[in-house]
Amino acid sequence: MTSNAKGWLAHVNQKIGPRVGKYRVNLEDLNNIGVGAVVKAVANMDVTVIDEIGPMELHSENFKEAVRNAVESGKLVIGTVHWKVRDKLIDEIRMREDAEIFRVTYENREKLHEVIVKKALQFLKEAIKRY
Repeated sequence: MTSNAKGWLAHVNQKIGPRVGKYRVNLEDLNNIGVGAVVKAVANMDVTVIDEIGPMELHSENFKEAVRNAVESGKLVIGTVHWKVRDKLIDEIRMREDAEIFRVTYENREKLHEVIVKKALQFLKEAIKRY
């Protein structure tokens, strides 16, 4: 599911919004486009992919709530988390029994997608059996 919605997550010339480095986060576009995309994916799809949960995205409480709802939906969520992120939401996700965290390294980066796809297919097959 895609949309043609476009916006800025952040920009150096943005006048308002939380500052992350030299950028200011555009909370309006993040909340309208980014949050909307996560909400629609959870409502309409079997798999939600969130790329990425980073310092800018975590300035939006609406984004964090959408991610939390996605993770609690019982559906498959595949997400990337910026390595610098420190947030209560990320800690909650890491502590979940149904979460599996993969750290991308130089050694595994060429094959990690195969591991994730295999696990995703296994999850979906088990979900089909439940229905």
